[in-house]
Amino acid sequence: MTKTTETEDRKRQSDEARSAFTRPDVDGESSTTSEFAIPDGLDVPKTGTESETTSEFAVPRGLEPPQPPPGAEPDRSAFTPPSRYGGRRAAAFTPPHGVPAVSLTKDAPWQDRMRTMLRMPVAERPAPEPVQKAEEGGPAVPRVLDLTLRIGELLLAGGENAEDVEAAMFAVCRSYGLDRCEPNVTFTLLSITHQPSLVEDPVSASRTVRRRGTDYTRLAAVYRLVDELSDPETQISLEEAYGRLAEIRRNRHPYPGWALTVAAGLLAGAASVLVGGGPTVFVAAALGAMLGDRLAWLAAGRGLPEFYQFAVAAMPPAALGVALTLADVDVKASAVITGGLFALLPGRALVAGVQDGLTGFYITASARLLEVMYLIVGIVVGVLLILYFGVKLGAELSPDAALGSSDRPLLQIAASMLLSLAFAVLLQQERSTVLAVTLNGGVAWSAYGAMHYAAGFSPVASTAVAAGLVGLFGQLMSRYRFASALPYTTAAIGPLLPGSATYFGLLAFAQNDADAGLANLTRAVALAMAIAIGVNLGSEISRLFLRVPGAASAAGRRAAKRTRGF
Repeated sequence: MTKTTETEDRKRQSDEARSAFTRPDVDGESSTTSEFAIPDGLDVPKTGTESETTSEFAVPRGLEPPQPPPGAEPDRSAFTPPSRYGGRRAAAFTPPHGVPAVSLTKDAPWQDRMRTMLRMPVAERPAPEPVQKAEEGGPAVPRVLDLTLRIGELLLAGGENAEDVEAAMFAVCRSYGLDRCEPNVTFTLLSITHQPSLVEDPVSASRTVRRRGTDYTRLAAVYRLVDELSDPETQISLEEAYGRLAEIRRNRHPYPGWALTVAAGLLAGAASVLVGGGPTVFVAAALGAMLGDRLAWLAAGRGLPEFYQFAVAAMPPAALGVALTLADVDVKASAVITGGLFALLPGRALVAGVQDGLTGFYITASARLLEVMYLIVGIVVGVLLILYFGVKLGAELSPDAALGSSDRPLLQIAASMLLSLAFAVLLQQERSTVLAVTLNGGVAWSAYGAMHYAAGFSPVASTAVAAGLVGLFGQLMSRYRFASALPYTTAAIGPLLPGSATYFGLLAFAQNDADAGLANLTRAVALAMAIAIGVNLGSEISRLFLRVPGAASAAGRRAAKRTRGF
């Protein structure tokens, strides 16, 4: 059997049996090879020092990248915990051009410290303070950025201005060891970027604010959380911070729905007293505002946009004013409509929009002011629709009937304080801040009345000075509590809102007097801008005279320097 097999092996194979990939016999033996094999005689001589098989993508000899020396730190990913997690091991950095390192003590409010560093280049920022260190190695960078974005989302949704939102986000990042962070806030989008070093890839995250609502109690709770995270003596791990944030989100509003409706009525009634109304006007304005509030809630429950909600809410006070005029009731019916407008004017969004523009956040400011314009147009549509039908039915509405009087200052001061109190309830403020903002509103109206009625100054100048006092006292009270200034300023500007000027403009348009309508609406816009600029100027004055302890004179809150528009 073996002999037969050897005989068959020695037979010459046919052409069909031989493959094209069969190499000719070498030394009497056949070998199978590939059609891509190197022909005989062209083989590359082997050196014995490199691999026989290589790739066309292999790095040529002599061009290999240098190997790191023994003991060097290996390459890290952007998602690894920060290497400088311990703030005590970080050294201050002095740039080559001689700018000294800034020393900010922990006694200063974290808002001032973060604002100062946000306006500085990354290379000039001081070393991070001792940070929260509850687990070994520190938390992962993406989780810190996610927590930062969630905190910024609550602040921005609550109506906080863009600069303070960025300061809070930067404070959270630094408290967990991420000192090379750049937050960015627009109207509905928050983003943050962390670059571990100049040679490592940055990691970025963003979050969109889908829904916004007014709840200053939740806003104050978020500020307390950021304040505790920024305190180096308080050890809060990342998981504990997430738990605190979840509790803040789950907290219910401090006031029930019926209390908000009653507050809307009291606000409108107090506003009607400010412009000369009596007890009957107070009741009518309160009923109209409460009915409008309920209709707005119904429209919101049906999913209608805020434009239609404001238009629906503006109709009942205007309808009551027209009805009282048609019924020949001896009251100032125009004061009823003016009181209803006070309860609807978006003063909070207006102040935040102007403040963003003054601090350099022009995109956010444009979006906020555009939102204010849409809401005001909704109010105009609702009131004009009722006034038009009232004029057609023969209602005689006098533009001079709702002018305020200066012969009852104590009653007006009491009405202004009641208006601020009701406004604070509508903003869902903490009960501990209601008294302070009520007194601040009384101070604002006292300053306005003393300048406008007693001294004879123009309404715009009087409003600007009164709003400046509101911003100054609000900033001082917020510094005392290390909290946001919004709960101490927003409700206090309620008595200064241009409700009467807005009504006079709409009434003139309804009576086909376009010139008077434009004049009154222009006056309303000027008063609104005076309120917003005055509040911001008062806050800046407080920061100007209350310097940050331990900071150098050149390390203040820097702003852009421009000459001749450049």
